[in-house]
Amino acid sequence: MRPVALKISNLSSPKMSSRSFPYVFLGGGNAAGYAASEFLKLQGKGSDLAIITDEPVVSYERPALSKAYLAPTSPARLPGFHSCVGGGGERQTPDWYNTNGITYLTNTKVVSVDINSKTLITSTDDVISYEEGLIIGTGARPVTLSDLRTPGDGLKGVFYLRNITTADTLVKAIQSKPAHAVVIGGGYIGLECSAMLSVNGIKTTTVFPESRVMERLLTPELAEFYESFYKSKNIEMVKDDLVTAVEGNDQGEVTGVVLKSGKKIDADMVLVGIGAKPNVELFQSKGLELLDQRPGGIKVNGQLETSVPGVYAVGDVCAFPLLAAGGTLVRQEHVTHARNSAKHAVRAMLGKSSGAEYDYHPVFFYSRVFNLSWQFYGFNEGKVVHFGDHSLGKEFGAYWVSDENKVVGVFLEGGSAEQNDAVKKVATLQPTAPGDLATQGLSFALSI
Repeated sequence: MRPVALKISNLSSPKMSSRSFPYVFLGGGNAAGYAASEFLKLQGKGSDLAIITDEPVVSYERPALSKAYLAPTSPARLPGFHSCVGGGGERQTPDWYNTNGITYLTNTKVVSVDINSKTLITSTDDVISYEEGLIIGTGARPVTLSDLRTPGDGLKGVFYLRNITTADTLVKAIQSKPAHAVVIGGGYIGLECSAMLSVNGIKTTTVFPESRVMERLLTPELAEFYESFYKSKNIEMVKDDLVTAVEGNDQGEVTGVVLKSGKKIDADMVLVGIGAKPNVELFQSKGLELLDQRPGGIKVNGQLETSVPGVYAVGDVCAFPLLAAGGTLVRQEHVTHARNSAKHAVRAMLGKSSGAEYDYHPVFFYSRVFNLSWQFYGFNEGKVVHFGDHSLGKEFGAYWVSDENKVVGVFLEGGSAEQNDAVKKVATLQPTAPGDLATQGLSFALSI
């Protein structure tokens, strides 16, 4: 695909060029689109902003990749899910950025950052400067088999899903009709990709070291429902085991995986979904405070400003104080956080913030696979109270009740829009739990 250098065509020429903008957003993920929309609304002058990404397209709603892009019928395709349609806003195609005077550089890789001189150097030695402010939205990248020193990462047939480019590669592989796929990882991405492979008619085995799927979120009772449902879709789950090697043939093609238990599984496709890590390498020793230990990322304050004035970080890459958790530093790899943090950082950078600190609450996760759809709000801490009938496959879930007898988290499967809004309200307000919470079930949320 040819580079798209909106408004700055000379930056893609062989000769080095230098341009300067009042404000620069580095990164092309979900956050970039929402930052652009907020910037235009507040500044009214798009020409003050440049967005830089190494991706070949402008910002899009990334969750579509695992939820709909791999579907065999009516798959999601651009321009249908460009930002900001996921948040109820306008679809921001390349023409939108051009029309509004925003410079959006695609296929542009920044290889060096100089915070002191406020300059970014690209892989083609072009220099892009920011005069007033920089927002870092470099996101995260998949943890790889190589990161874990697991042999076989370079074999043909090993895939990751993170962006449009990797999604297109995976779609082509699916269309070649592999006989058997192994998905490594029983978390969010692993489960959604397993579902998509199954829908495409591919025999699928999911392998993960935990005792149940999505162990950090789901209770054993909730996990049992999803594991049984996946089994009904002919997806085999191998729990409490670990892939120690991916094997291949003389042509460098995947032939299967080896597990820690000694078991071998034949496969001609391996999809890895074992987590992500923030892209912070550009900012090592640049004056920004980076966190080596969990949660990782670039440390920011309540305005999402880094330790360097005028430099902000948003989305997957930032470690911010979560007010609902007493200011504990967290990193949230979630689309809602990407959207909200981008808008908050723009307001702070332009001096048009009310002064209120970034308040990401309630914490939110969701998934849609097969005919299932769940949402979770708040914190999965404290005593668990289950409600509803799991056997029905809808309108069931769990409340989490703190030591102070406050309902601090809610999980709901199969809820309507009204019911999902109700559980969100519960997680936001954290009301006192009644003694008969299990009996009241979902009606408790609807009564708040």
